Amino acid sequence: MKGSSFYNATASFQWKQRDSMALQLLSDGSIPAFLNRFVAIHTSIKNEKGRTVKATYYVTPDYLSIGINEDWARVPLTPQTAQLIANRYNCFLPTRKMVNDIYEQAHVKLEPVPMFAFRDSTVTMWQHHLMIEGQRKGRKGLIAGIKKDVVISPKINTTGKNDRVAIYGWHKTNGQAIQPLYTGHVNWYVDYSHGIRLVYQTIWVNGKAMNYKDVLNNPFLKGLLCDEDQCDYFSY
Repeated sequence: MKGSSFYNATASFQWKQRDSMALQLLSDGSIPAFLNRFVAIHTSIKNEKGRTVKATYYVTPDYLSIGINEDWARVPLTPQTAQLIANRYNCFLPTRKMVNDIYEQAHVKLEPVPMFAFRDSTVTMWQHHLMIEGQRKGRKGLIAGIKKDVVISPKINTTGKNDRVAIYGWHKTNGQAIQPLYTGHVNWYVDYSHGIRLVYQTIWVNGKAMNYKDVLNNPFLKGLLCDEDQCDYFSY
């Protein structure tokens, strides 16, 4: 299905209907081909001896979208649906630190475009996508600063309410994130500003392949991917 066709079909949908249709389409591979070309992100930390440990992981060049290269659209999703898609493609959702690293290494950085009316409506989601594309003016490459990322964060487990979504990002061109790490929304809430960035599960640490969970579970290596005190939240 083309991106414009998806938004035409779901114009009157509430979140459950929209998520259900998006899940089916994305699971079946209705994804623009350019999103299949993951981009390398490089990061490093120093150990107690001052030696540098380097890591590389791979992310989609843009937020999860439905369509074909000639007609596609970014689609905000609930974290539950986003996780099912991530699992389908052997991926996971980023942490706050990873969102910052992706922004720093992005080729296309755009000023956020806030919208204030009908924030959770399907029509507003489509309009926001079109506004971003107007800003982008056809520039290619890893893009960032255009959405609040749905992220994984142990903060979800410390709020006393585990039915929450964690969001972070929407960087201004000065590098400052408009949205601090936030878990105030219930996990079925999604609006036009949310974006789903997929990260491939294999992390290359000093050339060695590791699963992201093993990296996050390691007391030292977790610093490659996570900047929180605890990093033991892996999926929704």
